Amino acid sequence: MLDKIIHHQSDLQACTRCPKMIQPVITGIPVASQIMLIGQAPGIREGDIGRPFGWTAGKTLFKWFSSIGVDEAEFREQVYMAAVCRCFPGKNPKGSGDRVPDKQEIATCKQWLETEYEILQPKLIIPVGKLAISQFLTYKKLIEVVGQQFVIDTPLLQADVIPLPHPSGLSTWFNMEPGKTLLQDALGLIEKHSTWHNIR
Repeated sequence: MLDKIIHHQSDLQACTRCPKMIQPVITGIPVASQIMLIGQAPGIREGDIGRPFGWTAGKTLFKWFSSIGVDEAEFREQVYMAAVCRCFPGKNPKGSGDRVPDKQEIATCKQWLETEYEILQPKLIIPVGKLAISQFLTYKKLIEVVGQQFVIDTPLLQADVIPLPHPSGLSTWFNMEPGKTLLQDALGLIEKHSTWHNIR
């Protein structure tokens, strides 16, 4: 399985299909894991750093996981880190933050995600942020999904899904109620999941 992931990531890193996306392609460590973390897309700093969640949002994210027993180094070595899109989409031309990938970019990169599902056959998916969560669940507000566990059962993917809010410094959702409590509920569900016990 690891050989397949390494080969897959080699192909992925050579992808140039989306002209508006800013390379390089960012991937996590090629690890054969039953857990997949799926973010939105790399930020402006990740291209230089060369790993997902490598900047400010990552510091917050890994504090969350450290609180349930897994530090950043352990997480990166034992959880497969992916994203809805793997290149930096650029800054939002209409305001602050990054541009949200368009439907075609999401569809193009989805093919890479689907290959990862086929190879890894994950048992736990942790989507981080609204765009990632919306690839699995239909909802209007984060309070409808964060703090709960869902089941995906399709021919391609049979897994539990435990959504997390995006740990962006621009967001206050997870520092205020009910987001603060719902985040802790979500982390509690991850901590109790059988796959999490295998990496602690």
